[in-house]
Amino acid sequence: MVLNTRTLVRDPALDVMNVGNRISRLLAEALSAFEWAGRDSVRAAWVPPVDVLEQDDAIRIVAELPGVRPEDVQLSVEGNVLTIHGQKREPAAEPAERVHRSERLYGEFERTFTLPASVDAAKITAAYDAGVLTVTLPKAEHARPRQIPIEATPARQRLAA
Repeated sequence: MVLNTRTLVRDPALDVMNVGNRISRLLAEALSAFEWAGRDSVRAAWVPPVDVLEQDDAIRIVAELPGVRPEDVQLSVEGNVLTIHGQKREPAAEPAERVHRSERLYGEFERTFTLPASVDAAKITAAYDAGVLTVTLPKAEHARPRQIPIEATPARQRLAA
């Protein structure tokens, strides 16, 4: 019979990260009581994932909002900042139900995006389908790429000039 023994070596970097995470959580809890605290990360119950995609004529922001009703989502533009704010409501529990595990997140969320100067904020549109919000940010005409035609001149005309 052979027994292998291992010496457990603790990584000090992991200890530092754990302390940092604990401090962040404590600050978030302490600051959430103040009215002036932002809705971004301190008071948000969850943060929906987004994809930001660029096309020649527009930028698209696609956000996953499973279980969120379209009427519970608000879009606003102030200056050059686009804000997606909403709430995922918790379904009413039946009195006879006993919850054994609850891992889904509910509550308010907010995402903010700084718009580039190339976006025409007056023409922003949004569509919601099957829990996916797609915000289309059209580019201003002057910011869109365009092809410049090249005129071919015969060699004899170039020499004469």
